[in-house]
Amino acid sequence: MLLGFIGVAIFSLTLPFTRLAVAGLDPLFVAMGRAVAAAVLALCWLRWKRAPLPTRAQLPTLLAVTIGCVLGFPLLTSIAMRTLPASHGAVLVGILPLATALFAALRGHERPSAGFWIMAAAGSALVVGFALKQSGGGLHAADLAIFAAVGLAAMGYAEGGRLSQSMGGEQVIGWALVLSLPLAGPAAAWLLWRDWAGIAAAPASAWLGFSYVSVFSMFIGFFFWYRGMALGGVARVGQVQLAQPGLSLAAAALVLNETLHIEHILFTFAVIAVVGAGKRMKVAR
Repeated sequence: MLLGFIGVAIFSLTLPFTRLAVAGLDPLFVAMGRAVAAAVLALCWLRWKRAPLPTRAQLPTLLAVTIGCVLGFPLLTSIAMRTLPASHGAVLVGILPLATALFAALRGHERPSAGFWIMAAAGSALVVGFALKQSGGGLHAADLAIFAAVGLAAMGYAEGGRLSQSMGGEQVIGWALVLSLPLAGPAAAWLLWRDWAGIAAAPASAWLGFSYVSVFSMFIGFFFWYRGMALGGVARVGQVQLAQPGLSLAAAALVLNETLHIEHILFTFAVIAVVGAGKRMKVAR
């Protein structure tokens, strides 16, 4: 649970720093460029560790991680952060634990108890209700992109967490990043060539955001996240993500100067209470 929480704490800064990045850079370049930058780090790490090549049986799972976590989630959230406040996007991402638990149950041979599902549903209802309240009872047009991103990330989390039990979390994200290079590499190079002047003129804050999501969100955070799920189970450790919206709201206030109201704080404590109850529920493996 502690390893999972460290990973979530790193991921909680993703939306605020993504919003910083897309304020000065093309969202497509941010999504593809961060994958390339993280893949270079992964190649260095894999070579240093002399990690063996993945087997043919492991490739489909690694590809699911690539599609969900390396390409899908970054691309869709980069597009959404052009128009959505980071605080609003953060609460929508709060349904990620329930989606992760669903994929874990379907693909990871985990069988959460009824009480576990009740707590997961309660936490997800809490964050969705909060999102609706913040937006005046409706959803922004970019909300669909966030929900699609959540579905893809949940698939990548569940598949990667399951494979981490035999392969190791560091190798899972490392090889998933390498698999993204045939698509992300040419795409980033073309976007760089197409808009070299605009990219070169981007402010330092945009590059700061790009650097964070490339190094921490896309690479280092997964070391803790997949290791935690390998030890504690995808469905159970996945519930730690319920704390992510509150952490992201605080980050949005600190990084972007977005307003943080008392209801944000109350919401965070309510989510933590749900996580505490949920992790005590039985999850058969």
